[in-house]
Amino acid sequence: MIRQVRTEPAEVAVADRERLVAEPAVDEWQELDEVGFYEEAERLGWGDGLPLVAPTEARMEAFLAEVDRGPDDLLGLMPPAEFEVTPAKVAANAIMAGCEPRMMRVVLASISALLEDEFNLSGIQSTTHPVAPLTVVHGPASLELGFHGGPGLFGPGNRTNATVGRAIRLCLLNLGGARPGELDRATHGQPSKYSYCVTENLEDSPWRSYAEEVAGLGPADDAVTVCGVENPHNVNDHVSTDAYGILSTVASSIATMGANTSYISRGAVVVVLGPEHADTVASSGFTRRDVQSFLFEEARLPVSQLRKGGMWGMKMWSPWLEERIEKSGDDGLTVPVVNDPDGFEVFVAGGPGKHSVVMQGFGGTQAVTRTFDELLTREETA
Repeated sequence: MIRQVRTEPAEVAVADRERLVAEPAVDEWQELDEVGFYEEAERLGWGDGLPLVAPTEARMEAFLAEVDRGPDDLLGLMPPAEFEVTPAKVAANAIMAGCEPRMMRVVLASISALLEDEFNLSGIQSTTHPVAPLTVVHGPASLELGFHGGPGLFGPGNRTNATVGRAIRLCLLNLGGARPGELDRATHGQPSKYSYCVTENLEDSPWRSYAEEVAGLGPADDAVTVCGVENPHNVNDHVSTDAYGILSTVASSIATMGANTSYISRGAVVVVLGPEHADTVASSGFTRRDVQSFLFEEARLPVSQLRKGGMWGMKMWSPWLEERIEKSGDDGLTVPVVNDPDGFEVFVAGGPGKHSVVMQGFGGTQAVTRTFDELLTREETA
């Protein structure tokens, strides 16, 4: 059983927590072994409850050498605590997570993407919803660095996926201050708040990569896409032999009264088709765009069902959709879970088996893709 460390604000001031990111290689840490560092980190309320690697000066130098950025360059402020984000602070968290130095550019690109306004990290970090940022790595780096997109990609067993995902989470905890029960107000949370990082299975995909088809990047561009979503939910279809059957099953799994996106249509829903399902869908002549369009038409609920509970009456749909629902007076009117087909982020990943997964969206966030070369300094504005 993982022991959760709770440190009351009266015992550890916010300034002490920020010391990790302000002085990531303070002298006394050089004298501590890994166990001693972990005990000190627990006392100060850092980390995720699992053992940590000490960010010593030598380790910091190795990580910072991987990126062409100054250690104190300002990338932005991470909500909700609004601590400054710099390469040095990101490096300290990546080291603690167990990353190799060569993973630094992936972590830094991911953090940079999370800070984009359209991602709405402030809402994601502090909501009662269990949303977590999912990072998908694209380009040659995904293979060179050992990211996994095959069987069991969302589970254990791959160091690269696990440590990079954990590094991003440690930044969210230690730079953003989103600690459960404090600034992170998630009612239950979810296991993907420990680590949530994968890549596509391009070898078994019938289509080009997401980065090429959706983000407009080239096959040689290294990049990450971040999406704010729930845990993967299995979609089991062992009998359909064409796209219409499989995607109807997927659409049914998406459109539920308990999903935020059924009442907040401004966000994105992630669909990860297993290779077998993707092959069947493509064999029907469907492109990725066809999948998006089909799901936009089919993943809907009638007003008569939506009004039974969920978030009915909270006025959270996009204004145009809210007006349409109010003016129609038709309980049979079906309401889409996203504003347009682009709201479905479609990837191909996983191993053998007639399964896919859907990740319900938070509602108030959009997917953001950022290349490794776009790591420009973000200056704070008033």
